[in-house]
Amino acid sequence: MTETLPGFEEPPSMTAAPRGAGYTIERELRAAGAVRIAGVDEVGRGAWAGPVVVCAAVTDLGEPPRLPGRGGGTIRLTDSKLLTAAHREAFAEILPGWLTAHALGAAEPAEIDQVGMTEALRRAAVRALTALPHRPDMVILDGKHDLLGGPWRVRCEVKADQRSVSVAAASVLAKVHRDRLMARLGEEFPAYGFADSAGYPSPTHQRALEESGPTPYHRLSWSYLDDLPRWRHLRKHRDPLAGTGQLSLL
Repeated sequence: MTETLPGFEEPPSMTAAPRGAGYTIERELRAAGAVRIAGVDEVGRGAWAGPVVVCAAVTDLGEPPRLPGRGGGTIRLTDSKLLTAAHREAFAEILPGWLTAHALGAAEPAEIDQVGMTEALRRAAVRALTALPHRPDMVILDGKHDLLGGPWRVRCEVKADQRSVSVAAASVLAKVHRDRLMARLGEEFPAYGFADSAGYPSPTHQRALEESGPTPYHRLSWSYLDDLPRWRHLRKHRDPLAGTGQLSLL
C-alpha cells in the first residue's frame, strides 16, 4: 500500500501504456477454494489532511475494462499511480458497473489522531469489507503486512495493485473518491491547495499551514506541527501507557 505524493509523481509514459494487472493471484485463490475474493487498497495514509480511504472490490474474473490509447492501443487497468488523472477518472466511471461488488470505508482525521494510522487503516478496511453485499472468502492486500488480522482470511502480496485486477480496481476507486473529496474541501479552504495536493505536504499546503494553521480536516497528532511554532500547541499526543484512544495536548 505505497503512495506517491500527488502532483509530484513521475508522469506515466506517453510512449507506452502501463502493463495491466492480471488474475494470477485470484486464480490461485480460486483453485484453493475461495469463491468470493476481495481486493483491498487504500489511499491517504501519508497525507497531513483528510481521511484515509479504503476500497474493497470484487470481480467475477471476467476480462477487465480497457480505455482507448494512442495509436490504436489500449490502456489497461493497473495501479492508480501508474495511470494519468484522466485515465483514473475514466476507469472510475466504468468500474462500478463492471465489478461484481465494491464498497468504500474511511477513517477521518479525528479518528486517526485517536487510534493511530495502523488501527485507523484496519477500521477503514473493515468498514469497506463489511459494506460488501457478501462476506469475501479471501482478501488480497497490497503489501507485506496483514493489517486486518482475524477473522478475515488474508493474502498479502507486494505490488498487488499492479498484479491483481481486484486490487487495481480498488486502488483506482479509492484514489478517485478521495481526490474528489479533497477537491471539495479545497473549495472551503482554497489557500491550502487541496485540489492539487490531496492533503499531502505540497509547497502551497505548507505555506498555508505556516500562515493560517491547521483546518478542521488536518491530522493533529502528526509531527509536522512540531515545525510550526505558531501552531505547535495544537499538537495532540497519544499516551502509550493510557491505552488506545487516549490523547493529551502537550
